[in-house]
Amino acid sequence: MKKCFLFLSVVVMSFAIVSCSNSPKAEKAEVKEAAKKQETANTATQTIGVNLTDSKVNWTGNKPAGSHTGYVNLKEGALKVDKGGDITGGSFVLDMNTITCTDLEGDYKASLEGHLKGLEADGKDDFFNVTDFPTASFDITKVAKLAGDADASHLIYGNLTLKGVTKEVGFKAKLNNDNGKYSISSPDFSINRTDFGIKFMSKSFFDDLKDKYINDDIVLSINLVTG
Repeated sequence: MKKCFLFLSVVVMSFAIVSCSNSPKAEKAEVKEAAKKQETANTATQTIGVNLTDSKVNWTGNKPAGSHTGYVNLKEGALKVDKGGDITGGSFVLDMNTITCTDLEGDYKASLEGHLKGLEADGKDDFFNVTDFPTASFDITKVAKLAGDADASHLIYGNLTLKGVTKEVGFKAKLNNDNGKYSISSPDFSINRTDFGIKFMSKSFFDDLKDKYINDDIVLSINLVTG
């Protein structure tokens, strides 16, 4: 059963949840051990809920045979804003049961999404195992201004918890305040899935995959908006 399922996922659909590491648009995110939050000098903040309909995390992925795109919806989220109107922190929770592929249809789409979610017992831990790990989360620990970059205004650091593993991830983003409607949008950035214990068909761990491997890097973009 597992061989048949993997054939559908890997060969027929040319599946990859992870992105190509040589994508010119995706910078490698800085990934370290989980960090403590840094206290800001301005402690007068307000917490504003994130719009769950308009906010999501997008993913792009590939392997030698092809690539795919998709998104994950938020379950909850909020941004912290200081009295000057600057975003200083926040957090969000991803509903991993909403993993969606946007470039496939019908049975192929359902098979890929099911594999990512680990809905088959014999492939439960290949990727995200939503039964045991129904959510992922990101908790902002630091926001720093960035100068001279057309694609980003700030650097955001935070603790990403994925499949029970927590690492600090740093990435670039544009932060905006449009008359009290706040947003965070990042250009594409990549993280290494094996840092979070996801090793399925990784050539970093398996030597006999030839051109059937799945790249280690996941390309993500984050889009959060309040209001």
